[in-house]
Amino acid sequence: MTVTGRIPLLVVGGGIGGLATALAIARTGRPVHVLEQAPEFAEIGAGLQVGANATRAMSRLGIFDDVREVSVFPRAGVLMDAVTGERLTALDTGTSYVDRFGHPYLVMHRSDLLDILLKHCTETGLVTLENDKSVVHAEVHASGATVGCADGTAYTCDALIAADGLHSRLRRLIRDDKPVCSGYAACRGTVPIGQVADVDVDDVVIWIGPGMHLVQYPVRRGELYNQVAVFHSPRLSAGGSEWGGPGELDAAFAQACAPVRKSVSLVNRDRHWPMFDREPLDRFVHGRLALMGDAAHPMLQYLGQGACQALEDAVELGRQLDRHDVDTAFAGYERRRLPRATRCQRTARPWGEIWHTADPLTRAVRNRMFQLRAPDDYTDVDWLYADPEGRA
Repeated sequence: MTVTGRIPLLVVGGGIGGLATALAIARTGRPVHVLEQAPEFAEIGAGLQVGANATRAMSRLGIFDDVREVSVFPRAGVLMDAVTGERLTALDTGTSYVDRFGHPYLVMHRSDLLDILLKHCTETGLVTLENDKSVVHAEVHASGATVGCADGTAYTCDALIAADGLHSRLRRLIRDDKPVCSGYAACRGTVPIGQVADVDVDDVVIWIGPGMHLVQYPVRRGELYNQVAVFHSPRLSAGGSEWGGPGELDAAFAQACAPVRKSVSLVNRDRHWPMFDREPLDRFVHGRLALMGDAAHPMLQYLGQGACQALEDAVELGRQLDRHDVDTAFAGYERRRLPRATRCQRTARPWGEIWHTADPLTRAVRNRMFQLRAPDDYTDVDWLYADPEGRA
């Protein structure tokens, strides 16, 4: 086994959360080391919705100007009934949204954000990046941690940050639990904008219906159109192996209106993903280990907050480390982030149930309630998008 010299701060995981954390730490003037198991830094998936809470985090990380250049700023998030085709409600994400929350709502390609984070990490001169480093073992204690990789290398550090995602190995040091399968799968991808017709490319559009929903919006300066078809998979729910294929996808959307069925026919079917979260933790910190992002609080996608909450984690970790020693900083990070991330986790589950209900009465009441609200009524999302400290 090859053992490196002692590293002050070690981040395991080089996705959006891990690189954002490394950048936030580097902005404090501290060196930081990142281990990524993949042979290159890359993101799986396509589109990403970024609310004001996350664009605020991007501004604090110093990356927003670059993000702006590759993003689309939608007029509204529009909710539609996938069966009847009727418009249910909208959330104005234009001027009134920015006036309310101080930062915009945007949509972008996940890989564009990762590339921007990677560029800024490299430019700091304080972030060391290593690929092909799969962590298989870790020991954590009061004064630091040691991690071992599959290739026989080992690293000792003063502090360890787990950004290794939903299937985090390091999370086991706090709780040895398992991801919770929602019973839903997703097919997703992008197509050139010229290949779609009869769609509103100025909005984020979400079609909801019994056991399924479809999300649509442009990304990469409007050059691509992102679509995500999410559907209940009976075989996945039953624990079967052949789940989420084209047959289940088409069956789930068979009852949808014609525009939805047409859009779903364009969704990439080569690969599908199961939708997981985990039960919330009662702590994110164990000795000199701190969990962040999906390692700490994986959530279902209905609030569009997975990556957004990871960006908030990164900013808070950097903020705490800029002001305090590691132990005090980790404690402050946990105190600030655990309640908010947990609320997102707990809110996402019932929100999905509301979208996917098959009960006719519940659907009727849901639709009526949605149709009564005004597009610039932000009462129900203030907790999510506003800065609790009122800072810019």
